[in-house]
Amino acid sequence: MQPQRERSEARPRAGWMVMGERGRPSALDVCRVLAVFFALFPSVSLQCKVIKCTTEYLAVTSNSGLGEEEYCTALRAYKSCVGRLARSCRGDLAYHSVQHGIEDLMNQKNCSKVGPTFQPRPRTPPPPPPPPPVLTDSQERSDGPEVCHYERSLTRNSAQPNYTHCGFFGDPHLRTFGDAFQTCKVEGAWPLIHNKFLSVQVTNLPVLPGSLATATSKLTIIFRNFQECVEQKMYHAETDDLPAAFADGSKNGGDRYGANTLRVVEKVPGQHVEIQAKYIGTTIVVRQVGRYLTFAVRMPEEVVNSVEEGETQDLYLCLHGCPANQRIDFRSFRAHAAEATQSASRTRGGAGTHGFTYKSAKAKCKERLPVEDLYFQSCVFDLLSSGDINFTMAAYYAFEDVKMLHSNSNRYHIYEKDALSSAAQRGKNVLLVLVLNLLAILLWSTAPL
Repeated sequence: MQPQRERSEARPRAGWMVMGERGRPSALDVCRVLAVFFALFPSVSLQCKVIKCTTEYLAVTSNSGLGEEEYCTALRAYKSCVGRLARSCRGDLAYHSVQHGIEDLMNQKNCSKVGPTFQPRPRTPPPPPPPPPVLTDSQERSDGPEVCHYERSLTRNSAQPNYTHCGFFGDPHLRTFGDAFQTCKVEGAWPLIHNKFLSVQVTNLPVLPGSLATATSKLTIIFRNFQECVEQKMYHAETDDLPAAFADGSKNGGDRYGANTLRVVEKVPGQHVEIQAKYIGTTIVVRQVGRYLTFAVRMPEEVVNSVEEGETQDLYLCLHGCPANQRIDFRSFRAHAAEATQSASRTRGGAGTHGFTYKSAKAKCKERLPVEDLYFQSCVFDLLSSGDINFTMAAYYAFEDVKMLHSNSNRYHIYEKDALSSAAQRGKNVLLVLVLNLLAILLWSTAPL
């Protein structure tokens, strides 16, 4: 990223011990701690409702003019609000962590557990200058800071950004930022993207008991706080719950001047949502097709590779693909499916696994995907492995998203030979590195002392 795009906020230390002025945790510090809980346990904000108590607490304590007794009153009110949720939040790890955090803060400030619990009114600061005209979420502040518009923030002599695409859909199939195409197991929670601007995590469940094939049932996206543009926001979707807003109910990046450069736009209620993050040149598409979710993103290569110092991106699927032990071989599965179909037709004269033969699965996929590329092959795989006809549409919409988000029209279609040649090239690169290392060792060991 360009130097002016670097975020200026300091990193917090872990836990509840982060203290601001006079040993008090700032609203930003507490938000960061709680954001970890809500990212790891998104059901908190959807079922447990503890985030409402936290929002009320932060609204009061964010004002540095509070006295000690007022601050203790706010903590007792926070504790009382959280306590009323005990039944609905029983057993929730994040909820209990928040409870312990409140106790720690009360102990550190020597707050009595007995006393008033009404929310003290924050002292009114001096009146700010007149705000800019209020715009709706569907409008964009055209006079917002340059740093909040990715392409405008680039220097005049900068090269045009190279936009990349990642898609995740079906049983599931992954198209990486480097256009590698893989079919994976990846059961449970897995990170798709992680950089200094946002993180994306999916949770996958087996499509059938005992099946290797899984599909996405949950998706969480966290947009990090960025300069005067956006506040930290979380978007969380689950099967049959594709919201048209962030977890806090807002549809944009908050109250900052560049807030409308981050927006949630509902395209089809309950089925198709688009998240536009113009301050980082990024567009995300989330869909529900049948019982499962799909994900697609367009992102500048510069943003893809931006990481905090000391962090790595080794495990992130969109960048490096699925681990080798989590991949499913298309060709082997197809051969087994064809063999099973032949066996079924000989013994019963009926369809193969889950109601589809290899031939009937191809015919069904051909209706939506006339080109026999890897999107077509993934459709066939999904029908054979699950029998769920909705996966036909999942592959179709994944390809539609490619046409909308991929920057190179010559790379819309990926064929099996492309995937094989890409894998072969990666194998050659690894072999070359090994050979060079061996040569270096031999030269070093034979060199005269």
